[in-house]
Amino acid sequence: MKLFLCEKPSQGRDIARILQATKGDKTYKMTADGHVYVTWAIGHLVEQCSPEMYNEEWKFWTLENLPILPSRCVSGQWQVVPKEETKKQYNVVMQLIKKAQHVVIATDIDREGETIARELLELANFKGQVSRLWLSALDDTSIRKGLANLKKGEETLPLYYAGLARSRADWLVGMNFSRLFTLLAQQKGFQGVMSVGRVQSPTLALVVNRDNEIKNFTPKNHYKLVGMFSSNDGQFTAGVVMPKEIINEDGLCLEKQALVTIASRVQQQNTATVIGIEKKRKKENPPLVFNLSTLQADCNRLFGFGAQQVLDIAQSLYEKHKATTYPRSDCPYLPIEQFSEAPKIVAALLASDTILHPLQNVLNLQQKSRVWDNSKITAHHGIIPTIKQVDISLMTKEEFQVYDLIRRHYLAQFLPFCEVDQTDITLRAGDYTFATKGKVTINPGWKILLSRKENNEDETTLPKVVMNEQVVINSLDIKQLTTTPPPHFTEGTLLTAMVNAGRFVKDERLKKQLKETEGLGTEATRANLIQNLFDKKFIKKQGKSIIATPEGHTLIANLPLVLKDPATTALWEQALNQIAEGHLTLQDFMRKQEEFISMLVTQITKQGVNIGNINIKKCPKCGAALIKRNGKNGEFWGCRGYPTCTYIENVSVKKSKKRTARTSVV
Repeated sequence: MKLFLCEKPSQGRDIARILQATKGDKTYKMTADGHVYVTWAIGHLVEQCSPEMYNEEWKFWTLENLPILPSRCVSGQWQVVPKEETKKQYNVVMQLIKKAQHVVIATDIDREGETIARELLELANFKGQVSRLWLSALDDTSIRKGLANLKKGEETLPLYYAGLARSRADWLVGMNFSRLFTLLAQQKGFQGVMSVGRVQSPTLALVVNRDNEIKNFTPKNHYKLVGMFSSNDGQFTAGVVMPKEIINEDGLCLEKQALVTIASRVQQQNTATVIGIEKKRKKENPPLVFNLSTLQADCNRLFGFGAQQVLDIAQSLYEKHKATTYPRSDCPYLPIEQFSEAPKIVAALLASDTILHPLQNVLNLQQKSRVWDNSKITAHHGIIPTIKQVDISLMTKEEFQVYDLIRRHYLAQFLPFCEVDQTDITLRAGDYTFATKGKVTINPGWKILLSRKENNEDETTLPKVVMNEQVVINSLDIKQLTTTPPPHFTEGTLLTAMVNAGRFVKDERLKKQLKETEGLGTEATRANLIQNLFDKKFIKKQGKSIIATPEGHTLIANLPLVLKDPATTALWEQALNQIAEGHLTLQDFMRKQEEFISMLVTQITKQGVNIGNINIKKCPKCGAALIKRNGKNGEFWGCRGYPTCTYIENVSVKKSKKRTARTSVV
């Protein structure tokens, strides 16, 4: 029996249709002869065990139990357990795997997709043939092409090891440091949970650091000297080129009197001489097609959509409408081999929406823009429309807004360059130089597809001048400006900051390395990471801005640099990529993680924490802080005022439902 194992039901139904596997129910499909089955997971069907499933003592949150390391328990092996909410589907999939001789992994083409399938094959102790269906889109043509070109299972096995490393590293950091910081904070009267995450904490640190930067910002007045000039063809403005002796390290003039002196000297000239004219016609490339992060950032800026909302919409366009390709892409480029499909894709786009018909006469389907570049392709290419002629009337307003952006960025690749004339004029008045720039669009080209809000550019038209022309100095004006702090993050700009984590690293060596990584998180996880920070009340919305809560500020203030520095987490992400590429073993990665965590737990326990001004649990009798203490019968809340105040309160203990763990052999 041949079994296709998909990641989700919609994916399974699409593949089953092409395979003509139509019999079955909501859990699987099969062909009439019973030789081919198609089934699906519902995301991860198993999860890492809770600590008490390794050691009964680990269910208690105590400092004595830290660090928690599964490799040091009796079995010495990591264990997983079926998720309760999808246990029925887990049983169906496991039964089918045990009957199969050949399994085709048909999950999403990333390390999480690989892990979703492989962890089930491992638990079933599957020894048969494994192949890999590699699909970047779920339209019929793409599925047929993928079925005709199955990969060997061993080609993608390292992705599974990377997925295990990610899952286990996240578990170790979360379980150990969330407990550690919570327990230390509760010793000071804090009642909540100080959740720590491998990627979550550095992301929170970005928001906290930006808040502090704004809070501590001291505005400075600075000045510019701008002149109004008249040529034979019209008026224009130009600014003085600041002499080096009157500007600071940021290029700003902080002393108004310096410009007053310059202005008085220039006014004595009455005219200025044109000493430089430089004209350039620039050809601007169209923007690249979207990856997930750039799509989320643009949708947040243009429509106010949240990161998770955009991911959900992109997933719907991919799964439900079959209108676009795989959404969790980290790559904004397209493979050259895909160029041959452009006529079909464009034809489908034009057929699906009459508003695009005027483009027929200007699209050049022979034109290869910079987006077609095999050297830049990762596991997935950019997000583009499929060759399916979609019914846009079936889309919600929000779905169409996202789809429209995706299709416009694709169509822009076949429109002419945007041609712009840029003019730089330099003037000389006595001992001082003035300069101005002009910009005029000659041919908008691909920009006809983008709104002014998307272009986000202004044009400046300058009058014609000739070399050595004397232009009249009409007026001089000293403008006072004030430096401004950086803006608070929005969801869109926070996503961009996570991708470009190297901007926040001072070490040049690490900064260079970070350019080769995915930054903080992945395309598939960033939206959920931000949502988790909201859910845990570490950040909140203030209008369109994101700011950290007092709890968020307190946590980051207490975390050691290594747990909140973007460089550390980004380098961990790089290590996961090395595992996926076969350059680092899972065992070596986990050994280093355990050594690191053990050392840090010891160090932080000695230092303790400072909870600052956040709300603490107070004694109802005297108002002093309640401190979590250990007694003969377990933990309890006791008044800091003891022995003057003897108030105590029991600590509620949550008990987990007993589940059977499965041991991993990897």
